Amino acid sequence: MSNTTDTTDTTDTTDTTDTTGATRAERAGAGWWVRNSRALLGLALPLVLTNFAYVALTTVDIVMLGRLGAVEIAAAGLAIALFNQLRTTGTGLVTGVSNLVAEARVRDDRARVGALLFAGFFWATVCGVVFCAALLLIGPLLVLLGQDPKVVDKAGEFLVVLAPGMLPCLWFQNLRHFTTGLKRPGPLLAITLASVGATIGLNHALIYGKFGLPEFGFVGVAIATVTVFLLSFLAFVAVILRDGVLRPYLTSLHAWRWNGDAVRSVWRLGLPISGTYASEAGFFSVLTLVIGSLGVEALAAQTVLNQIVYIVFMISAGLSHAASIHISEADGRNDHVTARRTGLLATAWGVITTLVVAVAYLVIPEPIVSLFVSAEHADNADIIALTVTGLLIAALMQVFDATQNIGNGILRGLGDTAGPFKISLIGYWLIGLPSGYLLGVTADWGVEGVWIGQTIGLAATATILLTAFLRRAERLRRETSGAPAPEPESS
Repeated sequence: MSNTTDTTDTTDTTDTTDTTGATRAERAGAGWWVRNSRALLGLALPLVLTNFAYVALTTVDIVMLGRLGAVEIAAAGLAIALFNQLRTTGTGLVTGVSNLVAEARVRDDRARVGALLFAGFFWATVCGVVFCAALLLIGPLLVLLGQDPKVVDKAGEFLVVLAPGMLPCLWFQNLRHFTTGLKRPGPLLAITLASVGATIGLNHALIYGKFGLPEFGFVGVAIATVTVFLLSFLAFVAVILRDGVLRPYLTSLHAWRWNGDAVRSVWRLGLPISGTYASEAGFFSVLTLVIGSLGVEALAAQTVLNQIVYIVFMISAGLSHAASIHISEADGRNDHVTARRTGLLATAWGVITTLVVAVAYLVIPEPIVSLFVSAEHADNADIIALTVTGLLIAALMQVFDATQNIGNGILRGLGDTAGPFKISLIGYWLIGLPSGYLLGVTADWGVEGVWIGQTIGLAATATILLTAFLRRAERLRRETSGAPAPEPESS
């Protein structure tokens, strides 16, 4: 497994610029789109599969909680939403490790790669400690924000166990981006798949007290999650130590020696990415709090709907990362025609895949929801009805969600990490959040109104991001071809 041939080498075949300044992409016609679709999807596929396996962890949790009742779903869903908010923020900070490692790999600077690995671990640890403390102290604030005290109390029980899992979770993410930067993501998929099986077994044993273990109820889900985070990280370390290519980076002195330049580099590149991720996750978390003020059933429905949409989101996440790498390579060659086309190609594939999934939402919404919420509990009838309605809205919402996610990646590929953060503040917070509150609370449309407002915010964000990408690509093309450059985009 650890010696599997790297399937992502197709990125090296991307069209290059010839001595006349014209690209083969400009002359290739339809052939370019076919070849580069294969290259893009070839890199995206292992990332998407890994994302699917990773999201299966929380999906299993939600499915198991769906068998316990509305309060349990709402409480654990609120706790998981808060955990994921901070986890996403921390992950954003170490995401730049993959880009920095890729650059060092191209230069064959092995010492730099080891230093970046250490820097990633440093920031993952700092974030893990701070975020763990925040999760343990957030309970009183949730009550002040209008959440049901009974739900908050149970969410607090869940977070006491779940919060320490932030550390191994972020350590795992650092290793993930480190191996992706070296174009060896294969072991990651196998480890994540194994962790899904472990999650299923541990959830069943700890919730219901099987195999001689105590019956922990819904808190058993948190125990299982933290255990799997730790085991996954340790398994990843073990795989790296057995890999002849990866092992030297982990065992070298550079991987465990302070390097201020590497630490600063990860911070500079990761901070705006972290800000963008935090802005997006915060947008969904705040909307979840708004929905929580509408009742337990509404919050439970939000938990289930979020998880369903999150699964589909993993497709665009893989496409976004793959496109970012392809565009970075093209940008490094000053081939901004290829960079522009790659961005459009990734966006097209994102729209296509989400529209295919939307058909299932429209045709079989009830069976999809029943996978997450048991119809055996009479109290779950309202949750099921609300979530089915939410799926109809999500059929359109996830198209914009995929587009804005890919938009972040393709702009990052052109070297713009601050722009997506600024755009997220406009699309999510100045458009989406007010729209959700006005429609859901002020206009009294309930949870459906909040979901519609969320869709409006994602649509605005996607539009601005794609426009900013096209403008930046064109400006860079003009600059590198010697033509007068237009005014820099405000984003």
